[in-house]
Amino acid sequence: FPREKGDPNPHLWTDPVYAKRYAEIVRDELSKVDPTHAATYEANEQGFSAKLDELDRAARTVTASVPPRNRKLLTYHDSFPYFAREYGWTIVGAIQPSDFSEPTPREVAALIAQIKREKVPAIFGSEVFPSPVLAEISRESGGRYVDKLRDDDLPGNPGDPAHSYLGLMVFDFKTFMGALGCGVKPFEGIDVANLAGEATAHYRY
Repeated sequence: FPREKGDPNPHLWTDPVYAKRYAEIVRDELSKVDPTHAATYEANEQGFSAKLDELDRAARTVTASVPPRNRKLLTYHDSFPYFAREYGWTIVGAIQPSDFSEPTPREVAALIAQIKREKVPAIFGSEVFPSPVLAEISRESGGRYVDKLRDDDLPGNPGDPAHSYLGLMVFDFKTFMGALGCGVKPFEGIDVANLAGEATAHYRY
């Protein structure tokens, strides 16, 4: 996502601190078009924000248990730079460019050399988009291959408690932090269900 081409990385939601601003914007815009229920939108935003604070605390607690030399992410797609900046991780690289093309053999060789040089403990692929290239890089470099990340694909089905933004973030954070040998218990008690009533509609896109 080269900024110089006017394409800044859009994956802001991988930082829960930014997600709080998303919720505030939704609250404000809904209150404009439906002022009668402004108090409800405010209460829901406050409840959601409290959950985000809990997620933020858990991420910081677990990160503190990771040796700094292991706080490295090599992913299939450049989805986690804002997470990394917020919590003090290093993005070693991303396999898939922003145009979703496959890396060239030269780029693959360079990544393998970098992984060996920096002793990257794990390589993270997508549960949604399997990558033979990542599997090959893992074999050649000796890094553990974990193909479970879901950067924007909600877990479960519509209506499931975990089919939510919070469910997605807890799933991803537990996936890569757990793969690095961290205890992920601080994430276990987070209520990931959306704040919603009986009349909530679930839409498929």
